[in-house]
Amino acid sequence: MSGSEDTSAAAAWATAAAVLSASGVHTVFGLPGDDMNALAALHEAGIRFVLCRDQRNAVFMATGWAMQSGEVAVAVVGKGPAVTNTVTGLLEASASAAPVVLLSGGTPAQHRGSGAFQELDQLAVVAPLVKYAARVEHPDRLVPTLQRALLIARHEHGPVYVELPEQLLAEGGKVTQGAVAAPTVAETPYEITVPADSAALRTLRGARRPIVLVGGGMRHRNGGGSVERFAERIGAAVACTASGRGAVDESSPLFCGLSGLYTPKEAVRLWADTDCVVALGSRLEETATFQWPEGIGRDVPVVQVNLAAADFATDRQGPKVLADAGATVDSWLAHLRQEDTADPAWAATVREVNAEIHTANREWLKELAHSPDLHIAEVLRALDAELPADRVLVQENGLQDMWSYRFPLYSCASGAGSIVPSEQTSLGFGAAAALGVKLAAPQRPVVAFVGDGAFAMAAADLPTAVRYGGGLLYVVLRNGGYGWLQVQLDQRESPLPDHAFVDPEAVGVQAPQLVGLHQVTVADKASLAADVARAWEKCAAGNVVVLNVPVRLSDALFGADVAGGDFPVLGEPGGE
Repeated sequence: MSGSEDTSAAAAWATAAAVLSASGVHTVFGLPGDDMNALAALHEAGIRFVLCRDQRNAVFMATGWAMQSGEVAVAVVGKGPAVTNTVTGLLEASASAAPVVLLSGGTPAQHRGSGAFQELDQLAVVAPLVKYAARVEHPDRLVPTLQRALLIARHEHGPVYVELPEQLLAEGGKVTQGAVAAPTVAETPYEITVPADSAALRTLRGARRPIVLVGGGMRHRNGGGSVERFAERIGAAVACTASGRGAVDESSPLFCGLSGLYTPKEAVRLWADTDCVVALGSRLEETATFQWPEGIGRDVPVVQVNLAAADFATDRQGPKVLADAGATVDSWLAHLRQEDTADPAWAATVREVNAEIHTANREWLKELAHSPDLHIAEVLRALDAELPADRVLVQENGLQDMWSYRFPLYSCASGAGSIVPSEQTSLGFGAAAALGVKLAAPQRPVVAFVGDGAFAMAAADLPTAVRYGGGLLYVVLRNGGYGWLQVQLDQRESPLPDHAFVDPEAVGVQAPQLVGLHQVTVADKASLAADVARAWEKCAAGNVVVLNVPVRLSDALFGADVAGGDFPVLGEPGGE
């Protein structure tokens, strides 16, 4: 672009597009307001605009893109209600530490306070949910504000917001386009050298029964398998949080499933006997620590490694390392001595627990095979068998899609991936985010494993998926609505007969009929393997496919606990 001053109506968006392009952004999600200059400017800059039907879905898609790629994602929307429609998406991006930049329109300065059309204090609305929020009031501030937003999103790991008011967009002003350049920082910002006598290393050297817990902060930070080598080196068990799935190789004999709410019963004894937990990139949220023994973090130290001080669980005692977890593990490996290892009996126990988990799973699936009913566990097994090893599973967190969190019913083995909603479990996140994931990884199989309630929330953008998301597979578990809430309702001692969250007649419905959308409905248990194979065949050919799976409310991961009233309601009804 030249260094001339452009005072046309499209000047601001042309400059914004240039900043994004210079920063490596090549895909933007959103639904613009009345001003079409954003579309024109992005098109001229060679940036693909994924035109969404719903602003919330647009931010979900951007979050999925960011989580899968590890790069900054961008969403563009209008003003007023368009911005409030993004709030749930920003909440999810914030909780997932996803680098997302939201650009919106805004009321011009001369009309604020006058009751202008769609006037809203948008900064006040979004500020609590983002790392940085700014309104560009003068053309001279456009480039530096956008560059700051991109840097903060990328390196502080969270969403940011920039408002472009209408007077900036309409009047143009003096926008010097030749000044645009990519914002940069050091190429290796996470090169860590840990002192040989650090508190964390001293704790590790004294540990005889360690567990390494991998959180979502390890996404894109374990490419060389440092965590697996570290665990092997010190003889530790490996577990992960739900959001940490895909960051560690679950085919390792040291891997013993998820932590907290989803802990396999065979692994409970490891958590009861450990003398040190090493938490890498985890905020240690409630579901990640659910039913931990009381002594963990009190008598048993928890070594925490996080990039942000706000992510430390300060109610847990133990060294806290403010650094990149992947680089920290590499430094620990360089400093550990030959004698710094676990009790050999502990290492043997870890492998024994891993074998017990797999054996119990195989035996249980054999028992299910004799049942005439189709079980969700069998659907997950069929997906494992049919899909290529480099698949990416995008998950929801409802009554029955929670089966996908159970190890090893669905394996995130080496090469596989997983995108999981945050502790907020925003309903519909996975269904919408799957398109962003697919666009970030176009050569990989992407499967959204979702309930019908979540799928309905994201259904406005099915046409968007058809247009942009070739090769995307939706596995929709159909229980007729919001199964989790129905289970809670059914637990009441005093029935509420006038209310229901599921409709049994809706179990057999399909997605809306759209040109280019292919659907396969699982008829029964006998047809499952063939139905999954047929759905994947269509998907591998570049089609968007919905695999409808009728399910029963009783086929729930926590069915027995829920029926007994022992399972806590965590964050519902945000989850399905």
